Amino acid sequence: MPRFLISFDDGAMDHIPAEDFPDVGKAAHAVIQEAVTAGVWVFGAGLLSQQASIVATDGTVTDGPYPETKEVVGGFVVIDVPTREEALPWAAKIAAGCRCPQEVRELLPDPETDEMLRQATQR
Repeated sequence: MPRFLISFDDGAMDHIPAEDFPDVGKAAHAVIQEAVTAGVWVFGAGLLSQQASIVATDGTVTDGPYPETKEVVGGFVVIDVPTREEALPWAAKIAAGCRCPQEVRELLPDPETDEMLRQATQR
């Protein structure tokens, strides 16, 4: 089944007053529970602002993000649903819970990795 990345940019929640964050957390966790119960939840997390490291192919590490990066991901969710049309209502629920717009992208399928995971869970 296709997987979809639902994400928001760093700073997208800056408009929310600090005293509202407990309510935002409750609303976001309610959507997560709904997704878990529905069996579509894969993974999700918020990201520390600008805490990126760039690791080159030779192993050299520099502080990131890339200088040309205009927007940085602030948080994301991965869900497993059959179609984009089914991903969009989940994104709407997440947007309402987090009080910020969400971007939806389909992840490229990787049958070889899926098979590795299937075999690993059978052990």
